[in-house]
Parts: sequence; structure tokens; C-alpha cells
Amino acid sequence: MAGVILVLNAGSSSIKFETFELREGELTSQASGQVDGIGTDRPHLRAKSADGAVLADEALTAEQASSVDAAQDVLGAFFRRHETVDLLAVGHRVVHGGLRFARPIRVDEAAIEAMAELTPLAPLHQPHSLAPMRSILRRRPDLPQVACFDTAFHRGHGDIADRFALPEWLYADGVRRYGFHGLSYAYIASRLPALSPRLANGKTVVAHLGSGCSMCALDGCRSVDSTMGFTALDGLPMGTRPGQLDAGVVLYLIREKGMAADAVERLLYHECGLKGLSGVSNDVRALTESDDPRARLALDYFCTRAAMAVAELAAFMGGLDGLVFTAGIGEHSAFVRAGVARRLAWLGAELAADANERGDGLVSSPDSRIEIRVIPTDEELMIARHTVDLLGLR
Repeated sequence: MAGVILVLNAGSSSIKFETFELREGELTSQASGQVDGIGTDRPHLRAKSADGAVLADEALTAEQASSVDAAQDVLGAFFRRHETVDLLAVGHRVVHGGLRFARPIRVDEAAIEAMAELTPLAPLHQPHSLAPMRSILRRRPDLPQVACFDTAFHRGHGDIADRFALPEWLYADGVRRYGFHGLSYAYIASRLPALSPRLANGKTVVAHLGSGCSMCALDGCRSVDSTMGFTALDGLPMGTRPGQLDAGVVLYLIREKGMAADAVERLLYHECGLKGLSGVSNDVRALTESDDPRARLALDYFCTRAAMAVAELAAFMGGLDGLVFTAGIGEHSAFVRAGVARRLAWLGAELAADANERGDGLVSSPDSRIEIRVIPTDEELMIARHTVDLLGLR
């Protein structure tokens, strides 16, 4: 079967997309891009082909991208202009699958409502993932849609990794450690056998470092633990989220500062992390270039906590064969990679400085006891694969 799989990753003010041609069972990227600035006065459409050619770089009017629905009209017109009309299906990234969704599912009204019930667990992400599903279901009810969950890859965790030290009734009610960024980790796990049999068969920590950050312990390419827990607030410090936090801080904000739950939520999701620590930016590139001592504090804090997380996951697995950096910061910041590796020297981690500066695939030195790699992630390809497999399109 030949045709196109469209992958959508919707955020609060953007819709990222990628199209894949399916031919003879193989998926090939055609184009990718995004509509950003949705709901603002300066929306923009950007798109490029797989070979890097610019397909679109258009400033839009506020009316053209006033909502997700309106932005989808813009994308539809773009696809028609570029003859991407033979759509077979649409695959979506969904951050939280809760207890119910442990694998990709076919989207219908009932599934959307069930996913919507999980919004309190991922308020920053879940509503935006569901908006395009509703819009497409209304406009093209005949077009198959598939939801792929970031939590699904971690659902095989044992009790020690899965639980908080809370009463059983809360665990039964779904208060447990789910883990996130599973689509990214699944992609890295799929690449390891070809890139490094040692890491594929051994104990590897994958560091997904981007605007959102987490790490995953892979034992034989299977997720056994993760730094993220019940929501996407846990674990590592992130761009605007604090990561691991004493729950007493939340009680203090409510009781002593009189903050309402919505205000606390806004603080923890939008004003903390690198942004809160530095007072400068949530962007590692800006922090690296800044002379402000608070920027250096934020970077040192980030690298230290990242190294501590690697050591914690290594202790959980009982050893460490390799460390993989991925996502925006992990793939592009030689400064952060060096900062993390330096703090893991006691475990035998040693970078090859030139390879790290270039961002080579293998950045550990020959003397390093830990193999350190940089592997670009591809969540969109994983979503396309899941979509094709679920619908039996191969």
C-alpha cells in the first residue's frame, strides 16, 4: 500500500507535523514543519522537505491561526499545495496514557473522552494533543487516527520503580510513577542494536534533555525505571519546571502564601526550572552565552542534577555500560554533555573533547569505562511506525 502518514504533535501554541510516505512497507520522511504562534498576533508556518529545501516560511494573520481548528485549515491548504492529499492515517503524540492505555489505540469519540479524563495529570500537554483529534474527527470522520502514548514504553516497570511510598488505596487509584518521553526512548532502543550491541544488551541510561527532561534506565533495551513519575513535573530540572521537589513546598505555597491550586500549577509548570533559577532564560544556548552568574548557577545545577540522576539509575540497575544523550539539549549542547560527564568521572566516564565539540555519534574516549553516545531522537517516526502497525497498513 502506498500513501502518506501524517504525524501531529500539538502544543499550547503550535502544531508540529511530519509526513511520511509509506511504500512497500517502508516509511520515508517527506516533509516536516510547524504552525507556531497559534492564538497570538504573530503566527507563522514553517516547513521543509526531507532534503532541507524550504517549502514554506509564511507569516500568518492572527485570524488564520486564531485556534487549533484554524491552524489545521492552514496545514490543510499547505498539504494540498504540495499534493499531500493521499492521506492514509494520522498519528498523534499523547503525553499521558494513565492506567488504561498501555499501547497505541484507534481514536474515536469514546477514546478522546477517556484521554481527556487524564488532563489533570498532564495539564500542560493533554488538552493540546486532543484538540486536533477532535477537529479531524469532525472534519474527516473517515480518516483513521491513532493515539500514541509517552507513558506506554514504561508500563512494564516492577513494583519498586512503579510505586511511591504511599498507602495502597492511592496506588490502586492510579497514583503511581508512569514515566514519560517513552516514544523517544522507544526510538533510541530501536537504534541501539545497530549502533552498539554492547549498549543494546547491557545497562544504559538514556538522557532525554530538551525543554522537558527525563532519563530512562534501559536494561537490554527494556525500560526498567525513569526519573519522571506521576506527572511531567518530576525528576530532572527542566526549562520551566522544577523537577524533583519536596512536596512540603507545595503545602507551604498553599498554606503560608495563600496561593490557589491554579496559581501553584502555573508556577510549577511555567516559572521554575532553568528560567526560575537563572532569571535570564529557559534556553540553554542563552544561558551558556550569558555572563550573568545566575545563568551559570542554573547550568551547574542542571548538570549536577543530571549526573546525580545517571548515578541513581545506574544504582537501580546494578551497573552502567553506557550513557546516551538525546533531544534538543542532549544532541546540541557540548557544554552540558561535558558538564554531566565530568561529574561522572568517578564512574569511569571520560569524554573525547573534540568528538564532543563536534557532536559525533560516539563521544567517549577510548579509555572511558562507560560508552557515551549522542543519538538524535525521532518521536515522529515512532508514531508513524505505531500508526502503520496498528492499522495493518504494511
